[in-house]
Amino acid sequence: MKIAIVGICASGKTTLVRGLRAAGYDAYNVAQEHSCVHDFWNKHHPDVLVMIDATLDTVKKRRVVYWGQDRIDTQHKRLADAKAHADLYIQTDALDAEAVKQKVIDFLKNKNGKE
Repeated sequence: MKIAIVGICASGKTTLVRGLRAAGYDAYNVAQEHSCVHDFWNKHHPDVLVMIDATLDTVKKRRVVYWGQDRIDTQHKRLADAKAHADLYIQTDALDAEAVKQKVIDFLKNKNGKE
């Protein structure tokens, strides 16, 4: 099962992909937030699309950024199609990396009927 991960910059995509791969899942990061192709996320026809998100305040806590809300607003516009088609959407502000990974794993297990 191919799992595509999309989200704004510093939402945790790379960390999530790394964690899912370590847990044995075929996950990959899609840089949809940098593409004006509205369905770039669908290039490799994923079986599951996960979108993760974060507010500017959270992004600034995670890394040094020299941009503001306008960039996040632009990225949200670029991610609109992905969000509309996402099988799972996670707002990551109040979650650490392990909790985000576990939410995705729980979703995948429930989707496949496994407990």
